[in-house]
Amino acid sequence: MTDFFEPQLWPFAVALGLVVALAVIEAAGLLIGISVSHWDHGDVAVEPDGVVGNALGWLHFGKVPLLVILIIFLSGFALSGFIIQFAMRGLVGGFMPQLAAVVLALVIAVFGVRVLGGLLSKVIPREETSAVSDASLVGRVGVIVIGAARAGRPAETRVVDEHGATHYVMVEPDEPEQVLSAGTRVLLVRHVNGRRFQAIHNPKPELL
Repeated sequence: MTDFFEPQLWPFAVALGLVVALAVIEAAGLLIGISVSHWDHGDVAVEPDGVVGNALGWLHFGKVPLLVILIIFLSGFALSGFIIQFAMRGLVGGFMPQLAAVVLALVIAVFGVRVLGGLLSKVIPREETSAVSDASLVGRVGVIVIGAARAGRPAETRVVDEHGATHYVMVEPDEPEQVLSAGTRVLLVRHVNGRRFQAIHNPKPELL
C-alpha cells in the first residue's frame, strides 16, 4: 500500500482519486434525481474548423458527454500509469522517472478516449435531429448551459426547434463587448457556420 505514496505514482493516484470522487458525486446526484453527467443532454458542441476543433472532434467531443470523456481519460491515465510503473519495477527493480511515465500514460489515455469514446458514441442516445438544418435555428430562443459566451469564445447553448427536438450549439454574442453567462436566455440572430451562432439577450422573455 505504501507504494502508492511513491512520487513516481502520485499523478496516477490523484487521477484515480478524481475518478472515485466523480463516481461518488454522480451517485449522490442520482439519489436526488439529478444526473451530473447530463447523459441525455450533456453533449459539448465542437466548432469543426481549426486544429483544436479537429482534435476535439477526433476525441468524440460533441458525440459523448463531457463527463464520460473525462472519466475515460482519467481512468486510462491512472491504470496505464500504474501498469507501466509496476511492470518497470518488475523488470529493472525500480520505477520509471515520473515525467516519462506521465507522458506515456497520457498518450495511452488519449488513444483510450478515441477508441472507447467511438464505441460509446454509437450507443449513447442523442436528442439532436437532422430533420432541420442548423440555419433554421436562427430566430429560436436558447439557454446557455455551459460557460460564458464572449466574442471569439462561444459557449454551449440548448435550443429547441419547431418540432420540439433539442439541439446543442455553440453561441457567441452578437456585440463584441457583450458577455452572455450560463443560464442566460438568448435569441439566435445569425448562423456563422457548422453549429456556431451569434446571439443576443432574449428581448422578449415571453418567447420560448
